[in-house]
Amino acid sequence: MIKFFSKDFDVQVTAAGQTVKRTFELDKSVKAITHYTILSNREDLAYYRGSFRLEINKDEIVPDGYSTKKIMCWPTVSANDRLKSIGKRTTGNGLISFEYTDTNDGLTAFVPYTVTLSVEGEREAD
Repeated sequence: MIKFFSKDFDVQVTAAGQTVKRTFELDKSVKAITHYTILSNREDLAYYRGSFRLEINKDEIVPDGYSTKKIMCWPTVSANDRLKSIGKRTTGNGLISFEYTDTNDGLTAFVPYTVTLSVEGEREAD
């Protein structure tokens, strides 16, 4: 039997212009990822300054330099529309590679912030 799962992975952006690369390991019970989104404790900075790259099981889901503006949602967006569908991507080795880049936009002043990659999908029942 398949069950729903949701998991958040945080990266800390501590300097202007910084690129943060992290690889996250999924629990072995996770079989597929179907949706993702980008969240932040400073949504203004992530929205205007951020770009990212995403791989699941060495399969490129999002290319390098993809603007977070295309993914992030404001509170006025319905909760059902806040996640980006990617079909049913099997997790294979259970690794997610996430690379986030902060770029000065000339409009916002940098302060350290957290970016969260949130994924949802399917896992085996306990």
